[in-house]
Amino acid sequence: MGSLLPLSLLVLLAAAYRGGGSAHWRRAARAQGPGGNSPEPSETSASFWVRVSPAFKAVPPGGSVWLNCSSSCPLPENSSLSTRLRRGRTLSGPGWVSYELLDVRAWSSEVRCFVTCAGETRGATAKITAYKQPHSVILDPPVLVGSEYTLRCHVTHVFPVGFLVVTLRRGGRVIYSENLERFTGLDLANVTLTYTLPARPRDFLQPVTCHARLNLDGLVVRSSSAPMTLTVLAWSPAPKVLASTSIAAFVGILLVVGATYLRKWLLMQSRGAEGVVHDR
Repeated sequence: MGSLLPLSLLVLLAAAYRGGGSAHWRRAARAQGPGGNSPEPSETSASFWVRVSPAFKAVPPGGSVWLNCSSSCPLPENSSLSTRLRRGRTLSGPGWVSYELLDVRAWSSEVRCFVTCAGETRGATAKITAYKQPHSVILDPPVLVGSEYTLRCHVTHVFPVGFLVVTLRRGGRVIYSENLERFTGLDLANVTLTYTLPARPRDFLQPVTCHARLNLDGLVVRSSSAPMTLTVLAWSPAPKVLASTSIAAFVGILLVVGATYLRKWLLMQSRGAEGVVHDR
């Protein structure tokens, strides 16, 4: 890949679970009166309503939720629930029925409850979403290798990954953004984004941040990392080793040269002392 493209994008996902979707409901047909005309609805069937509570609920992946389906019908003939989610216990009382939904893993599911009263069926719809805000967004210290910085961002324990966007910013400006819509796993995931950035003098001391954003059909969840600074001292281990080796070699050369001059100086001093003795 080119230097301006991400080197790698790693997403770890667990096994998928199928959920969500919706079910269609139909109104019961009214009996035909004499002459083929439909009779006027009775006061009981015309005035009853059906409600579901809560109408919207967000739970963590694998969580459970209770939905209460109530109506104003004094003598309901039947109550039912339509969902692809796994059902648990059912509780009921005068004018209401509560349903337990287990192991919610589909990020968005429609649940519909129905009540039949005096031959007429009415329903109400609830929406259940499962998402998990990232546990953490961590940007590693930038590593300078040659003329490029390596930036690595970790987004941990996030769901659903397919609605995640990871963005890198330098000094408040976007330098790279990755949309993970191609990932369709239905479990918590850890995401690591690696990106190479050309090193330029004007970027020195500029802050770099990593941002994770979940776009859930109008619900936006944001998380950000702590800023990291681009510096000329952000060396990788390899250049550090090379620099240390160069310094050691340079010191070694200086020691050799110094020892050579010291020998010459001592030799000259010894010869000068011998000449003084002979003159005497």
